[in-house]
Amino acid sequence: MITSPAWRGKRFAVLGLARSGAATVRALVASEAEVLAWDSNEAARAQVWEQLKADRRDLGTEPGFQAKDWVAFPIDLSRFEAAVVSPGVPLNRHPVASKAAHYGVPLIGDIELFAQARADLPAHRVVGITGTNGKSTTTALIHHIIETAGISTRLGGNIGLPILGQEPLPAGGVYVLELSSYQIDLTRSLDCDVAVLLNITPDHLDRYDGFEGYAAAKARLFGMQTKGHAAIIGIGDAASANIARQVALSGRSEDVTRIAPGVCMDQSRWPALQGPHNAQNALAAIAACEALGIDRVAIDRGLESFPGLPHRMERIATRNGVLFVNDSKATNPESTAPALSAFPRLHWILGGVAKTDSLEACRPGFGHVVRAYTIGEAGPLFAGLLEGEMPVEQCGTLEAAVRAAAANAQPGDAVLLSPACASFDQFRDFEARGDAFRAAVESLG
Repeated sequence: MITSPAWRGKRFAVLGLARSGAATVRALVASEAEVLAWDSNEAARAQVWEQLKADRRDLGTEPGFQAKDWVAFPIDLSRFEAAVVSPGVPLNRHPVASKAAHYGVPLIGDIELFAQARADLPAHRVVGITGTNGKSTTTALIHHIIETAGISTRLGGNIGLPILGQEPLPAGGVYVLELSSYQIDLTRSLDCDVAVLLNITPDHLDRYDGFEGYAAAKARLFGMQTKGHAAIIGIGDAASANIARQVALSGRSEDVTRIAPGVCMDQSRWPALQGPHNAQNALAAIAACEALGIDRVAIDRGLESFPGLPHRMERIATRNGVLFVNDSKATNPESTAPALSAFPRLHWILGGVAKTDSLEACRPGFGHVVRAYTIGEAGPLFAGLLEGEMPVEQCGTLEAAVRAAAANAQPGDAVLLSPACASFDQFRDFEARGDAFRAAVESLG
């Protein structure tokens, strides 16, 4: 795990003991910090304590695990260096924010602790990737190219394992971090050697003071950078283009690389990177890797061998000449839109918990859709929006939609699960939804 002498003897309060919170507690305790950690989930508290015992360290004072959550627990935060909060905690609604402000204690996350630990790690570089859509694919692609080039690298942040739970890289390594706006909100000093912004479209607006607040959260990634560090920014939307202008006007014009939309590229040798959205993801990854000094031969090898991500344009199977594609990670219309343009004839499965009552972002791909199949809570809404644009079947469940699409599809067609919705009406998360899609395809026989 990543530890730091900077935390020794200091007191930290940790709220939330899921994966990143558990890794945070272990790293702080291993660094001889005093930790008070809690979660309303008793099983999570017990699991962290068992992990601490398994670390076989002299724990000194046992970390405190309270039975109540922070809503009810009247803790005096003035005794702590910082409150380390899970990114899932809504800072605009949770009382921890007002308590921290009252006591003048910073609210931080595990990414900020990683930033604080960097001074004591072997010499390294950090690539940080954010954006509303495409950041997981781009993060994994950059990591894959770096690995293909023979450079030591770690993948973390909003993807893979918590960064504090991983072993430090040897000198010359590169940490590649996917960063959500929530994680950036809880970070104060992460100076990325390469920072990437792919795009900004309306999302997570329940956590921010309008779209401007959400865009400002993304912009903070560049505000933490030192002059001379690379800023790679997609300019396909007005908010991102404005951030690129502001970074350039701040005296960093030579640092900025702009990724323009609509660039034609030969993607035929990149099987896992099809569609116009992946052309933009690839351009951002190429620019990031060039900023790291990786040669074009290694970059090309990485693009060609990239396996793709589960649940993101994932090719599940071909049955009777019909390709089945799992794009369950597309949880809003803007994320779904480019997937509709990736196939000439497709059967589109969509629905779930709608984040918007509009599918206008998807309109450019409507001409590729042979038939749509709606599911979940948003099924009736989306069926109403699409009727007159294309044939629509209200299927209700994912299993029924897969059966209907398979019955209608012809050889050469694709059946695409790209829901444009969150999954929480019928599934635990988008991964469970994607797994159910795979199971439904396999059950076709």
